Amino acid sequence: MLKAIIVGASGYAGAKLAYYLTKHPNIELVALTVSENSLDAGKLISDRFLYPQLKGVVDLPLIATADYSSLVKDIDIVFLATEHSVSHDIAPFFLENGCTVFDLSGAFRVNSPSFYTQFYGFEHQHQQWLDKAVYGLAEWNFDAIKNAQLIAVPGCYPTASQLPLKPLIEEDLLDKRQWPVINAVSGVSGAGRKPSTNNLFCEVSLHAYGIFTHRHQPEIATHLGQEVIFTPHLGCFKDGIHATITCQVKEGVSEEDILATLNKYYDDKPLVRVYQKQWPALKSVIGLPYCDIGFVLKGQHLILISVEDNLLKGAAAQAVQCMNIRFGFDETTALL
Repeated sequence: MLKAIIVGASGYAGAKLAYYLTKHPNIELVALTVSENSLDAGKLISDRFLYPQLKGVVDLPLIATADYSSLVKDIDIVFLATEHSVSHDIAPFFLENGCTVFDLSGAFRVNSPSFYTQFYGFEHQHQQWLDKAVYGLAEWNFDAIKNAQLIAVPGCYPTASQLPLKPLIEEDLLDKRQWPVINAVSGVSGAGRKPSTNNLFCEVSLHAYGIFTHRHQPEIATHLGQEVIFTPHLGCFKDGIHATITCQVKEGVSEEDILATLNKYYDDKPLVRVYQKQWPALKSVIGLPYCDIGFVLKGQHLILISVEDNLLKGAAAQAVQCMNIRFGFDETTALL
């Protein structure tokens, strides 16, 4: 049994992680932590005002701490479901103590210190770990994940955006003179548990935000090796991401070519499902660890539809998928 802890366990992704890890036959979940000033400190994660659906499944207390020295003993795995700057500050401590770290924040996703200054508002101090971090897009970085100590789990928008596009870029089917245009809508859980007027359910309708400034645009472009136009939207629903991606293929590329390419890369990938002559809706993935992909081609104009549960394939499920890959377990253990 490998021993694991979750830091930042009271957030939505942290709670999903706790559920998956408790189900995992090879993992012992030994501690859940929150920040020192958290209002959830001392409560059970299954408290009726937190996650009562975990009652009898995960009844661990939320430990408030900023000192992890007592917790790190005999720990094999650390999941960081924390703010970007917090992950930046504490990940090196766990790494230097020999833990394998799965970071769900953006603190180690792009190997460029200026990226963090411009898009995250802090100066990155750990170039040595940026150099060693492996981007945890599970279907594409399998071999690197198997040997990594620090896995930077991709953002929810970047996962939904990259998975449909990467096979087409890899096979050189796109006309790169037209940047792919990604319009993606997220449920309000993507904003986290901290309340604000902007993400109160009764205040949300449907609106775009971060136009030409969102931090996920450079993450997507960096790992695709292709510039994109990315516009996120907030929708009045709880969970999920629906991405509509418009691009142009090279002359002569057919619907059969698109389907064959997607199947070539995902036929043996259990958590990506490709649709033929139809496209998916959010209801096909909510509560499940899949990314579903469909497409329509008209002439050289291609529209890709990608859906996922933002807290699962977009966060916790992909982190567990990466853990399974890293430690040689079946990729879907505890997920299906």
